Amino acid sequence: MDTNMSGITFESYQERLLTIEESFDVTFSDKLYIFSLGLTGEAGEVANIIKKLIRDDEISEEALKKELGDVLAYLTLLAVYFEFDLKDIAASNITKLEQRRERGTLQGSGDDR
Repeated sequence: MDTNMSGITFESYQERLLTIEESFDVTFSDKLYIFSLGLTGEAGEVANIIKKLIRDDEISEEALKKELGDVLAYLTLLAVYFEFDLKDIAASNITKLEQRRERGTLQGSGDDR
Protein backbone atom coordinates (compact mmCIF):
# COMPACT_ATOMS: atom_id res chain seq x y z
CA MET A 1 0.00 0.00 0.00
CA ASP A 2 1.24 3.47 -0.87
CA THR A 3 1.62 5.42 2.36
CA ASN A 4 2.86 8.60 0.68
CA MET A 5 0.01 10.99 1.31
CA SER A 6 1.61 14.25 0.21
CA GLY A 7 -0.66 16.07 -2.17
CA ILE A 8 -3.76 14.18 -1.03
CA THR A 9 -7.03 15.50 -2.38
CA PHE A 10 -10.56 15.05 -1.13
CA GLU A 11 -11.12 12.72 -4.08
CA SER A 12 -8.14 10.48 -3.32
CA TYR A 13 -9.00 10.49 0.40
CA GLN A 14 -12.55 9.40 -0.37
CA GLU A 15 -11.34 6.69 -2.73
CA ARG A 16 -8.93 5.29 -0.14
CA LEU A 17 -11.60 5.32 2.54
CA LEU A 18 -13.89 3.39 0.21
CA THR A 19 -11.50 0.46 0.40
CA ILE A 20 -11.68 0.65 4.20
CA GLU A 21 -15.46 1.06 4.16
CA GLU A 22 -15.80 -2.12 2.13
CA SER A 23 -14.17 -4.08 4.96
CA PHE A 24 -17.04 -3.31 7.37
CA ASP A 25 -18.86 -6.64 7.52
CA VAL A 26 -22.27 -5.19 8.33
CA THR A 27 -25.43 -4.38 6.42
CA PHE A 28 -25.69 -1.22 4.41
CA SER A 29 -28.18 0.28 6.88
CA ASP A 30 -25.98 -0.61 9.87
CA LYS A 31 -23.18 1.42 8.31
CA LEU A 32 -25.34 4.51 8.78
CA TYR A 33 -25.46 3.85 12.53
CA ILE A 34 -21.78 3.00 12.77
CA PHE A 35 -20.63 6.04 10.82
CA SER A 36 -23.04 8.45 12.58
CA LEU A 37 -22.19 7.20 16.05
CA GLY A 38 -18.51 7.07 15.16
CA LEU A 39 -18.63 10.72 14.06
CA THR A 40 -20.34 11.87 17.24
CA GLY A 41 -18.01 9.79 19.41
CA GLU A 42 -14.89 11.15 17.75
CA ALA A 43 -16.25 14.71 17.91
CA GLY A 44 -16.74 14.13 21.63
CA GLU A 45 -13.10 13.11 21.94
CA VAL A 46 -12.07 16.35 20.19
CA ALA A 47 -14.27 18.29 22.62
CA ASN A 48 -12.63 16.49 25.54
CA ILE A 49 -9.16 17.51 24.35
CA ILE A 50 -10.34 21.13 24.04
CA LYS A 51 -11.84 20.91 27.55
CA LYS A 52 -8.45 19.86 28.87
CA LEU A 53 -6.87 22.79 27.05
CA ILE A 54 -9.28 25.20 28.74
CA ARG A 55 -9.03 23.51 32.14
CA ASP A 56 -5.32 22.69 32.28
CA ASP A 57 -3.91 25.11 29.69
CA GLU A 58 -2.25 22.12 28.01
CA ILE A 59 -2.90 20.39 24.76
CA SER A 60 -1.55 17.32 23.06
CA GLU A 61 -1.43 18.54 19.48
CA GLU A 62 -0.70 15.02 18.27
CA ALA A 63 -3.77 13.62 20.07
CA LEU A 64 -5.92 16.44 18.70
CA LYS A 65 -4.65 15.83 15.17
CA LYS A 66 -5.45 12.11 15.45
CA GLU A 67 -8.97 12.73 16.74
CA LEU A 68 -9.65 15.34 14.05
CA GLY A 69 -8.50 12.73 11.54
CA ASP A 70 -11.01 10.26 12.97
CA VAL A 71 -13.75 12.92 12.67
CA LEU A 72 -12.74 13.46 9.06
CA ALA A 73 -12.81 9.73 8.37
CA TYR A 74 -16.32 9.21 9.75
CA LEU A 75 -17.55 12.39 8.05
CA THR A 76 -16.14 11.10 4.78
CA LEU A 77 -17.68 7.67 5.27
CA LEU A 78 -21.07 9.30 5.83
CA ALA A 79 -20.58 11.35 2.67
CA VAL A 80 -19.73 8.16 0.76
CA TYR A 81 -22.78 6.42 2.26
CA PHE A 82 -25.03 9.15 0.80
CA GLU A 83 -22.97 9.34 -2.40
CA PHE A 84 -21.88 12.93 -1.67
CA ASP A 85 -18.58 14.31 -2.88
CA LEU A 86 -16.44 16.01 -0.21
CA LYS A 87 -15.36 18.65 -2.71
CA ASP A 88 -19.02 19.57 -3.30
CA ILE A 89 -19.73 19.63 0.44
CA ALA A 90 -16.71 21.87 1.05
CA ALA A 91 -17.58 24.24 -1.80
CA SER A 92 -21.20 24.53 -0.68
CA ASN A 93 -20.13 25.20 2.89
CA ILE A 94 -17.70 27.95 1.86
CA THR A 95 -20.42 29.60 -0.22
CA LYS A 96 -22.84 29.48 2.71
CA LEU A 97 -20.27 30.91 5.15
CA GLU A 98 -19.20 33.67 2.77
CA GLN A 99 -22.83 34.69 2.28
CA ARG A 100 -23.32 34.77 6.05
CA ARG A 101 -20.18 36.88 6.44
CA GLU A 102 -21.47 39.32 3.82
CA ARG A 103 -24.80 39.58 5.66
CA GLY A 104 -23.08 39.84 9.05
CA THR A 105 -24.80 36.67 10.29
CA LEU A 106 -21.85 34.38 11.01
CA GLN A 107 -22.72 34.46 14.68
CA GLY A 108 -26.09 33.35 15.92
CA SER A 109 -28.04 30.18 15.43
CA GLY A 110 -30.22 28.62 12.82
CA ASP A 111 -29.44 27.50 9.30
CA ASP A 112 -31.44 30.25 7.59
CA ARG A 113 -29.58 33.32 8.85
